Amino acid sequence: MLTATRASLWRDRYEIAADGRVLTTWSGAFWRQGGDFELDGRSYRVRSSVLGRSFTMTDGGGATVAEASRVGRRRWTVTAGGRTYRFRRTSFWSGDQELHDDAGHRGSIRRTGFWRTGIVADLPGLPPPVQVFVLGVVISMWNAEQSAAAAGSA
Repeated sequence: MLTATRASLWRDRYEIAADGRVLTTWSGAFWRQGGDFELDGRSYRVRSSVLGRSFTMTDGGGATVAEASRVGRRRWTVTAGGRTYRFRRTSFWSGDQELHDDAGHRGSIRRTGFWRTGIVADLPGLPPPVQVFVLGVVISMWNAEQSAAAAGSA
């Protein structure tokens, strides 16, 4: 299980930990959705399409490691290592996400805390870099939704 805690008030940075031990820091991209992180000595870059509906994670050599499609929709997918992982938003009013497979509900990503600034991700069966990728995609999606809501209310 991963936990993400906002590391900076001024930048889109989250410390990501497993079992209380910090694994990496997600550093959100400044001008577009996505971000960067290092895990086990390897660098990863996550970038979105222009509209933010698809994301690609590449390693330090530029090879594609994972891809997310239909992000922001009720149902969306992640493809990595020849496998496809299916995600579903839990409700229209909640940004929480569930991981599903053929047997049904398998994991989740949800906000925690009074101000909903923390995040807990339970993504069994996904390799660690893919878990961080999924978490970063969800953080980017939530940030885009917040920006759109703020712009709409202005």
